[in-house]
Amino acid sequence: MRALVVYESMYGNTHEVATAVGEGLRDVVDAEVLSIHDVSAEQLDDVDLLVVGGPTHAHGMSREATRTSAGEAVAAPDTPLSLDPDAVGDGVREWLQSIGESSSRAAAFDTRVDISPILSGRASKGISKQLRHHGYQLVVDPESFLVTKETHLEADEHARARAWGAQLGRQMNAVGR
Repeated sequence: MRALVVYESMYGNTHEVATAVGEGLRDVVDAEVLSIHDVSAEQLDDVDLLVVGGPTHAHGMSREATRTSAGEAVAAPDTPLSLDPDAVGDGVREWLQSIGESSSRAAAFDTRVDISPILSGRASKGISKQLRHHGYQLVVDPESFLVTKETHLEADEHARARAWGAQLGRQMNAVGR
Protein backbone atom coordinates (compact mmCIF):
# COMPACT_ATOMS: atom_id res chain seq x y z
CA MET A 1 0.00 0.00 0.00
CA ARG A 2 1.24 3.46 -0.89
CA ALA A 3 -0.16 6.71 0.48
CA LEU A 4 0.60 10.27 -0.50
CA VAL A 5 -0.20 13.26 1.73
CA VAL A 6 -0.39 16.51 -0.22
CA TYR A 7 -0.85 19.88 1.48
CA GLU A 8 -1.05 23.64 1.10
CA SER A 9 0.09 25.65 4.10
CA MET A 10 0.30 29.38 4.77
CA TYR A 11 1.56 29.72 8.36
CA GLY A 12 2.89 26.19 8.80
CA ASN A 13 0.00 24.59 10.69
CA THR A 14 -1.34 22.57 7.77
CA HIS A 15 2.23 21.53 6.95
CA GLU A 16 2.65 20.31 10.54
CA VAL A 17 -0.65 18.41 10.41
CA ALA A 18 0.29 16.83 7.05
CA THR A 19 3.62 15.73 8.51
CA ALA A 20 1.86 14.18 11.51
CA VAL A 21 -0.68 12.41 9.28
CA GLY A 22 2.23 11.04 7.25
CA GLU A 23 3.96 9.82 10.42
CA GLY A 24 0.81 7.96 11.43
CA LEU A 25 0.37 6.47 7.98
CA ARG A 26 4.02 5.30 7.98
CA ASP A 27 3.28 3.21 11.05
CA VAL A 28 1.13 1.06 8.76
CA VAL A 29 1.83 1.75 5.06
CA ASP A 30 4.43 3.34 2.81
CA ALA A 31 3.69 7.10 2.86
CA GLU A 32 5.17 10.30 1.52
CA VAL A 33 4.31 13.91 2.42
CA LEU A 34 4.66 16.63 -0.22
CA SER A 35 3.65 20.24 -0.76
CA ILE A 36 1.23 20.68 -3.65
CA HIS A 37 4.10 22.45 -5.44
CA ASP A 38 6.24 19.29 -5.37
CA VAL A 39 3.75 16.72 -6.72
CA SER A 40 3.95 15.48 -10.28
CA ALA A 41 1.13 13.76 -12.15
CA GLU A 42 3.23 10.58 -12.27
CA GLN A 43 3.42 10.48 -8.48
CA LEU A 44 -0.37 10.25 -8.34
CA ASP A 45 -0.50 7.26 -10.69
CA ASP A 46 0.59 4.56 -8.25
CA VAL A 47 -1.03 5.92 -5.09
CA ASP A 48 -3.53 3.73 -3.24
CA LEU A 49 -4.55 6.56 -0.89
CA LEU A 50 -4.32 10.28 -1.59
CA VAL A 51 -4.72 12.52 1.46
CA VAL A 52 -5.16 16.22 0.67
CA GLY A 53 -5.17 19.09 3.15
CA GLY A 54 -5.32 22.84 3.17
CA PRO A 55 -6.04 25.80 5.40
CA THR A 56 -9.55 27.19 5.70
CA HIS A 57 -9.72 30.73 4.32
CA ALA A 58 -12.94 32.73 4.12
CA HIS A 59 -15.14 29.65 4.74
CA GLY A 60 -13.43 27.32 2.26
CA MET A 61 -10.29 26.58 0.28
CA SER A 62 -7.82 29.41 -0.16
CA ARG A 63 -8.05 31.70 -3.17
CA GLU A 64 -5.47 34.03 -4.66
CA ALA A 65 -6.98 36.96 -2.74
CA THR A 66 -6.95 35.15 0.62
CA ARG A 67 -3.37 33.99 0.08
CA THR A 68 -2.40 37.59 -0.71
CA SER A 69 -4.11 38.73 2.51
CA ALA A 70 -2.23 36.09 4.48
CA GLY A 71 1.04 37.34 3.00
CA GLU A 72 0.14 40.91 3.90
CA ALA A 73 -0.60 39.84 7.49
CA VAL A 74 2.94 38.49 7.75
CA ALA A 75 4.32 41.84 6.58
CA ALA A 76 2.48 43.79 9.29
CA PRO A 77 4.69 45.37 11.95
CA ASP A 78 5.23 43.32 15.12
CA THR A 79 3.38 40.30 13.76
CA PRO A 80 4.29 36.90 15.20
CA LEU A 81 3.25 35.26 11.91
CA SER A 82 5.60 33.80 9.35
CA LEU A 83 4.88 32.17 6.01
CA ASP A 84 5.49 28.50 5.45
CA PRO A 85 8.35 28.00 2.95
CA ASP A 86 5.83 26.41 0.53
CA ALA A 87 3.24 29.19 0.82
CA VAL A 88 4.12 31.01 -2.40
CA GLY A 89 2.17 30.20 -5.55
CA ASP A 90 -1.09 28.47 -6.33
CA GLY A 91 -3.08 26.76 -3.62
CA VAL A 92 -4.89 23.48 -3.17
CA ARG A 93 -7.93 24.77 -5.11
CA GLU A 94 -5.85 25.30 -8.26
CA TRP A 95 -3.89 22.10 -7.71
CA LEU A 96 -7.08 20.05 -7.49
CA GLN A 97 -8.29 21.58 -10.76
CA SER A 98 -5.10 20.37 -12.45
CA ILE A 99 -5.19 16.71 -11.43
CA GLY A 100 -6.57 13.98 -13.66
CA GLU A 101 -9.17 11.32 -13.09
CA SER A 102 -8.53 8.46 -10.69
CA SER A 103 -10.39 5.64 -8.99
CA SER A 104 -7.99 5.60 -6.02
CA ARG A 105 -9.11 6.15 -2.46
CA ALA A 106 -8.77 9.55 -0.81
CA ALA A 107 -9.24 11.54 2.36
CA ALA A 108 -9.36 15.28 3.04
CA PHE A 109 -8.43 17.47 5.98
CA ASP A 110 -8.15 21.12 6.80
CA THR A 111 -6.93 23.44 9.49
CA ARG A 112 -9.33 26.03 10.80
CA VAL A 113 -9.88 28.30 13.76
CA ASP A 114 -11.40 26.59 16.79
CA ILE A 115 -14.92 27.94 16.39
CA SER A 116 -18.09 26.35 15.04
CA PRO A 117 -17.63 25.19 11.44
CA ILE A 118 -20.85 27.06 10.65
CA LEU A 119 -18.90 30.26 11.36
CA SER A 120 -15.46 29.26 10.06
CA GLY A 121 -16.33 27.02 7.13
CA ARG A 122 -14.21 23.97 6.28
CA ALA A 123 -11.77 23.72 3.39
CA SER A 124 -11.91 19.93 3.71
CA LYS A 125 -15.49 19.86 2.43
CA GLY A 126 -14.47 21.61 -0.80
CA ILE A 127 -11.38 19.40 -1.09
CA SER A 128 -13.57 16.30 -0.71
CA LYS A 129 -15.99 17.55 -3.33
CA GLN A 130 -13.16 18.14 -5.81
CA LEU A 131 -11.62 14.73 -5.10
CA ARG A 132 -14.97 13.04 -5.77
CA HIS A 133 -15.32 15.11 -8.96
CA HIS A 134 -12.05 13.55 -10.15
CA GLY A 135 -13.25 10.02 -9.38
CA TYR A 136 -11.56 9.46 -6.02
CA GLN A 137 -13.42 7.33 -3.48
CA LEU A 138 -13.47 8.99 -0.07
CA VAL A 139 -12.70 6.54 2.72
CA VAL A 140 -13.61 8.84 5.65
CA ASP A 141 -15.52 12.04 6.24
CA PRO A 142 -13.48 15.25 5.94
CA GLU A 143 -11.48 16.04 9.09
CA SER A 144 -10.62 19.40 10.67
CA PHE A 145 -7.60 20.13 12.85
CA LEU A 146 -7.94 23.20 15.00
CA VAL A 147 -5.78 26.27 15.42
CA THR A 148 -5.99 29.07 17.96
CA LYS A 149 -6.94 32.62 17.01
CA GLU A 150 -3.20 33.31 17.25
CA THR A 151 -2.71 30.71 14.46
CA HIS A 152 -1.02 27.99 16.51
CA LEU A 153 -2.19 24.39 16.53
CA GLU A 154 -4.38 23.61 19.51
CA ALA A 155 -2.87 21.33 22.12
CA ASP A 156 -2.93 17.66 21.11
CA GLU A 157 -3.80 18.34 17.45
CA HIS A 158 -0.42 17.00 16.31
CA ALA A 159 -1.07 13.75 18.20
CA ARG A 160 -4.65 13.61 16.90
CA ALA A 161 -3.40 14.06 13.31
CA ARG A 162 -0.85 11.29 13.78
CA ALA A 163 -3.56 8.98 15.16
CA TRP A 164 -5.86 9.89 12.26
CA GLY A 165 -3.11 8.97 9.81
CA ALA A 166 -2.54 5.61 11.51
CA GLN A 167 -6.29 4.95 11.42
CA LEU A 168 -6.34 5.70 7.67
CA GLY A 169 -3.42 3.31 7.16
CA ARG A 170 -5.11 0.52 9.11
CA GLN A 171 -8.33 1.07 7.19
CA MET A 172 -6.47 0.87 3.87
CA ASN A 173 -4.75 -2.36 4.90
CA ALA A 174 -8.09 -3.83 5.94
CA VAL A 175 -9.74 -3.19 2.58
CA GLY A 176 -6.69 -4.09 0.50
CA ARG A 177 -5.84 -2.60 -2.81
